[in-house]
Amino acid sequence: MRKYLTALLGLLLLPVAAAVCAHPLDFRIDTVHSQILFSVGHDGYSRPVGRLAIARGWLRFDSKDWAASKVVADIDLASTDLGDKDWNAAVTGRNFLDAAQFPIAHFESTAVTKTGEHSGTLAGTLSLHGVSLPVTIAFTVNRVGATLFGFETIAGFSGHATLDRTQFGMTAFPKAVGTQVALRFEIEAKLDKQAEYDYQQDVQKAARDETHAAAQH
Repeated sequence: MRKYLTALLGLLLLPVAAAVCAHPLDFRIDTVHSQILFSVGHDGYSRPVGRLAIARGWLRFDSKDWAASKVVADIDLASTDLGDKDWNAAVTGRNFLDAAQFPIAHFESTAVTKTGEHSGTLAGTLSLHGVSLPVTIAFTVNRVGATLFGFETIAGFSGHATLDRTQFGMTAFPKAVGTQVALRFEIEAKLDKQAEYDYQQDVQKAARDETHAAAQH
């Protein structure tokens, strides 16, 4: 019986193993298991930490040729969570993110460079608060492989970067609120050959919904 189960599990894992060996691979960002954390100084007393959710995104990862990899992601600015309703409202308000006018921050990579066995840098363009600027993210590839029972193939990454909020037009209260914003990324993505296509469809649907909502007003 044990030999039968082992053989059966092996057969189930064959398609996954074949997929992992193929290069490059497309993944859909798992918005449930992915987080963006940010930290900024509060009048010199502390550096509070908040969280942002990824609305949608996809990535392409080639373990044999990192330069062929790519990342595209949209961040939901209204999801900002600092653990307090009033504080959330202040950060998403007009003085800072202005999420009502700029609900999404968009990142798209332009180059991926391998710097170590499991580490690299991700160069790209971040569109935030109506401003688009180049940013660089240092990242680590944690693991790419099948889940315990082989039903899914997951790619996991960690990364960090620092932004100057004033460069993105958020200049309010520079003495009370730090201008240097530290970012930490914890990303999981599921193997999905339709990831890029589905992302484009979601973006188009969101644009149609926004147009429809505007027409209703």
